[in-house]
Amino acid sequence: MLLEKSILIAILTAITLGVALYLTYGERKVAAFMQDRLGPNRAGIFGILQPFADGGKMFFKEELIPKNAEKWLFILGPGLAMITACITSAVIPWGGDLILGGRHISLQVADVDIGILYIMGIVSVGVYGIMIGGWASNNKYSLYGAIRASSQMISYELGMGLSLIAVIMISGDLSLRHIVNQQSGWHGMQWNIIYQPLGFFIFLICALAETNRAPFDLPECETELIGGYHTEYSSMKLGFYLFAEYINMFISSAVMASVYFGGYNFPFMDAAWFGTHPNWLAMIEVLAFFAKIGFFIFLFMWIRWTLPRFRYDQLMHLGWKSLIPLAIINLVLTGGGILLFGK
Repeated sequence: MLLEKSILIAILTAITLGVALYLTYGERKVAAFMQDRLGPNRAGIFGILQPFADGGKMFFKEELIPKNAEKWLFILGPGLAMITACITSAVIPWGGDLILGGRHISLQVADVDIGILYIMGIVSVGVYGIMIGGWASNNKYSLYGAIRASSQMISYELGMGLSLIAVIMISGDLSLRHIVNQQSGWHGMQWNIIYQPLGFFIFLICALAETNRAPFDLPECETELIGGYHTEYSSMKLGFYLFAEYINMFISSAVMASVYFGGYNFPFMDAAWFGTHPNWLAMIEVLAFFAKIGFFIFLFMWIRWTLPRFRYDQLMHLGWKSLIPLAIINLVLTGGGILLFGK
């Protein structure tokens, strides 16, 4: 059991880092397409090796620590942001069980009873990496960016949590595996988006704000704060912050696919059982899950290169005066629906 989990953790970590690496390439290609440009096209065929060139640049850049910075906290900040981004994926079910040597191997690191609470808790801790890095830099622009990031993430976590409570009311469980399996009805199409369209819309907006993606990238907007909380960072410390953002985008997409779009369930999957080996079916489920994740990642990029940045007062107004009241209304409607029609 320990060996199986260790191998799964190693594979999952490699996939997460690989996805984050190539999301930088994908985003530049999407931006280039939307702006009628070519994008990266010199490092390898179609620029496919550009992420490795960028990674090498980060590795070999000079490591700078400001003279008046809090050295150990300055080092801890990006490390904490990267660690919290990576460990969030532990409770996400990536597919059904594999059968090897008569043993059922779950494609989930930990099927805990409080999976959603675990994700929300780790997301809440992630803001400390940004706050510590901005404060330890001893730079006013970094501190402004850190304060913006912390207030923004705390504000939008409320709307995100309230939207998830509505899903929990429907499923009656906090386990992500249970929530995904519960969406397997109607030939694999009984997805929560049918019952919670408003909750999904709220969650999507909050996910954009939690990952500091445009139009919610106020903590690092170049026009006001140079680079925000990572202004003083260079080399791989800066790389960790940038990587953490892309990993958070990947994990947020996985959570949205799991909670609202059936996770690894796909249309007519029950018919796929006939004449299909369980291992092949598990692989198809993984591919279906990653296809959904890819759609949401593209949506993140599309929104970034389409919408202008909010002012900070508009951002706070949207979070506190629009999304939270809408999430509460959604809770009331969900409760009323359960009372009248059952789960």
